[in-house]
Amino acid sequence: MGETVLSVLTERFTDPVRDVLWGHIFFTPELADLTASPPFMRLHRILQLGPVFRVYPGATHTRASHSIGVYHLGKRLLQNLAERGADQWLSPRGVRSFLCACLLHDLGHFPYTHSLKELPLRSHEELTGSIILKDPVKSLVGKTGADPEFTAAIVDTESISGTHSTDGNTELLFYRKLLSGCLDPDKLDYLNRDARYCGVPYGVQDVDFILSRLMPHISRGTDIDSRLIPNVEALLFSKYLMYRTVYWHRQVRSATAMIKKILLEHLELETIHSEELYNLDDQSLFSLLRERSCAQTGNELPQAVWEGKLYICAGEIPFIRDKHAALLPVASRSHAEEKLAGQLRASGIQLRADDLIIDMPEPASFETGLYVTDEECFFAGSSSAFNGEMVNSLIKTLYTIRIFMNPDIVEKAKIPAELKTFARLHDILNSSDSWLQ
Repeated sequence: MGETVLSVLTERFTDPVRDVLWGHIFFTPELADLTASPPFMRLHRILQLGPVFRVYPGATHTRASHSIGVYHLGKRLLQNLAERGADQWLSPRGVRSFLCACLLHDLGHFPYTHSLKELPLRSHEELTGSIILKDPVKSLVGKTGADPEFTAAIVDTESISGTHSTDGNTELLFYRKLLSGCLDPDKLDYLNRDARYCGVPYGVQDVDFILSRLMPHISRGTDIDSRLIPNVEALLFSKYLMYRTVYWHRQVRSATAMIKKILLEHLELETIHSEELYNLDDQSLFSLLRERSCAQTGNELPQAVWEGKLYICAGEIPFIRDKHAALLPVASRSHAEEKLAGQLRASGIQLRADDLIIDMPEPASFETGLYVTDEECFFAGSSSAFNGEMVNSLIKTLYTIRIFMNPDIVEKAKIPAELKTFARLHDILNSSDSWLQ
């Protein structure tokens, strides 16, 4: 008798690892070999939350532990869905490819969380796909019984890899929906894991109940009934609170803005080329930045971040799209920074080019695309209190334009001058948008 989808999900998982969140997680010997490959080992050297440990010292967990957690939840999710009928459109080879995609989905991720997200670089999903299609990962994926091209296509949704286009490929589209959606294993792991290591209660989700109530749908991935509406609401609000208190904390934004500024400067001057930034870990990124900055630009920002000398928030205003859209492209902010610094210099405050940084958070999404079967509508139109208007209002409160300044400017000034500096900056930000022109 040939193997079945369920047998693929239950047999030969003999190699355990112990996880803080999920306890024992079991691999087949071939999947375990993937976790020992050099590209996966790099993930052990990348902190999941980058500079967040400055505010929450426990946040030293890695991309590797998160990836293992996503694999574990992806396996549980797929087994539950297969038992509820999804096995009708799934194949053993496809199932193995999905498990590999869950485990390897962050192989191409940049170091230092999302500092590089807005820069003119290839997406980490595209980089992941490329790594999967090269040895040693390609051969190791093949040994698991998975298809490397299919695995890469699940992660890199923009790719058309070999014969694995999305045209009529029901199974590929299904796996993509599972790996990237409202209740996907990625979010269920990182919200719980980040909350645990930061020591905050906001991210905790009832994973057992969520997995027990999700129902498979051939084109939508998963559907819910109204009993899961509170869990979706909890996830959306948890994500909002984690952004507000952890991911976009002022000190985290300061470190992110400092690294982003120096990286953009190097890319524009071509003192660093984009290819040099791929496949780095946290330490090698800082080594590269400190070496090039010292030798070629004299910029001290990388060393300052490495030593924890972060810029202070000197002012902030709410982002209003109609007024501040010019700041959305990261490359446009340097001009606005110079204009703003010029207005401060005109007030007698001496600033160098790198003493002031304008920070805008990266785009964040709050997906609500689930279909509620017993209410016969999508989540946004359901009985949930989290309608589209409310979700948009939550997102709006998160987007804040912040101005970070070199603390030496403050340390060298007397307290009255410091207060005058901040008051003058506040006046400029709120009374005129000339610094944007």
